[in-house]
Amino acid sequence: MTPPVNEIQQLKKLILAAESNLREAREVLAVLTGEQEPAPDPADEARESGRIMSTTEGKIIEGVFDGQNMVGPDGKTYSVPANYASKSKLIEGDRLKLTITGDGSFIYKQIGPVERQRLIGILAKDDLTNEYRVMAGDRTYRVLLASVTYFKGEAGDEVVILVPKGIPSHWAAVENIIKASNQTAVPVVAAAAADDLDRP
Repeated sequence: MTPPVNEIQQLKKLILAAESNLREAREVLAVLTGEQEPAPDPADEARESGRIMSTTEGKIIEGVFDGQNMVGPDGKTYSVPANYASKSKLIEGDRLKLTITGDGSFIYKQIGPVERQRLIGILAKDDLTNEYRVMAGDRTYRVLLASVTYFKGEAGDEVVILVPKGIPSHWAAVENIIKASNQTAVPVVAAAAADDLDRP
């Protein structure tokens, strides 16, 4: 008797999640044993290259994107809207300028993109944490849920990601997703902010 299709798909998703977790555990072990270089700490980079100023426009903070938020030179974490980070394809290490206006609005601008490289991997989901990861080569990268949702990604889909070139990172930006079911890519909607981010 052939098992139902939905049970097979569920098993595939569980296997992908287990493989992703195992790969991540191996990466942590490799860093602890000195076999693999750890990813740079965005907080350290922000302390070295960031700054805080007061202008007529408001308070300006220059910091570093950590894959999910911006870390300022003061060590504080500033929330970056997930939709903005996804559409702009921000990656770990990008330098950002945050202007906090008099009415409390947060306005972000990318001022220092790090050099990027494209990788192709497989999307996996951790059902316990509801987080998505991409397995590419011998590494596993976290990706923003907003990016996966935008492209209607599911576990098992093929993913094109952007990561810092030649530098280890925990996070990646989703550039496109190729659906496992019909092998067609979801078109990328051009965003004005994203045009600047394709430059190294």
